[in-house]
Amino acid sequence: MFLSRLGSLNALEQTRTSPFWRKWLPASLPSADSTGRIFSLIDPDTVREVNRHIYTRLKRNKSIRSPYHGLMALVVDGHESHSSYKRHCDGCLKRKIPTVKGERIQYYHRHVTALLVGHPFHLLLDTEVQNPGEDEVATALRLLDRVIGQFPRAFDVVVGDALYTEARFFNFLISRGKDVVTVLKDERRDLLKDARALFDSMGSTQIHNSTTMRQCWDIEGFTSWPQVVKPVRIVRSIETTIIRRQLDRQSEEKVSEWIWVTTLSRNRAATETVINIGHARWTIENQGFNETVNRWHIDHVYRHNPVAILTFWLMGMVAYNLFHTFFYRNIKPILRRRISMIHLARLITSELYQVTPYYPSQPP
Repeated sequence: MFLSRLGSLNALEQTRTSPFWRKWLPASLPSADSTGRIFSLIDPDTVREVNRHIYTRLKRNKSIRSPYHGLMALVVDGHESHSSYKRHCDGCLKRKIPTVKGERIQYYHRHVTALLVGHPFHLLLDTEVQNPGEDEVATALRLLDRVIGQFPRAFDVVVGDALYTEARFFNFLISRGKDVVTVLKDERRDLLKDARALFDSMGSTQIHNSTTMRQCWDIEGFTSWPQVVKPVRIVRSIETTIIRRQLDRQSEEKVSEWIWVTTLSRNRAATETVINIGHARWTIENQGFNETVNRWHIDHVYRHNPVAILTFWLMGMVAYNLFHTFFYRNIKPILRRRISMIHLARLITSELYQVTPYYPSQPP
């Protein structure tokens, strides 16, 4: 269902008569209701083990390559899969939404996902459901505790947005021997105030690439964050990019400022390396959530049950990893330049329908 982008258990059930399934299943395809019911009984750890097996095979075959700086990054971020004012289950989170008719209780599910930034493709390693009464950082720590145990050498640094700039997050990863890079935004922080004061009094360096000019500041040894067990490093980048507006084809200069706090030392990561790792956080938004939601329908509620929702999401991650592995490792580069991933997904879908008997509706 995920590989063919059907997005519905009912759509999958309509392919039950296809001879395609005879090659893979000893019996007929289960109904939509049976599939949803069975997924609510599956142990999610068994699906996680499949993902671990995929990573192990790829690593053994040297299919996962490090970037030029040699540091593998793991990006963590939260995602809200759906929300509803009526449908809810025991695992739903609650919040009050002000409306014209007064406050209403909205039910929703949220989870934290870990994505391994690789080349030429990325891997969705694991996900953890946010429980009622806990915040996203607590969920991420529970996820990282399991990921570090199952993939101890898969990554060197963990990347997060400004929400993860917390002492408990940094101290946890420092104690596990991992480095951290997060966005520093809160103007009330003494750490950011001290860094800005030093930025104004010291010179900057410039880094150019084909499309962007970066004016950078890099200072380490900050002790203005006493809750963290070791001094941290601040990297600032003011980036100027020339873009061409699509409407009138006119060039426009776009300027943005980025500030990161990290435990990486200068001996291990240069300024440009920290900037590239910091920008890798967008990988989980673009190639992670955006692609899986809009093209794979991974956040669709196939059965409103906390175990089923988690298991379907994990199974979608398995399909995502297998599809990208097949595309980049089994298809020749010359063919990849001629076809897109969407085209390949439609070819997979066509296998289900091209031999499916068609039953026209009978006249009354």
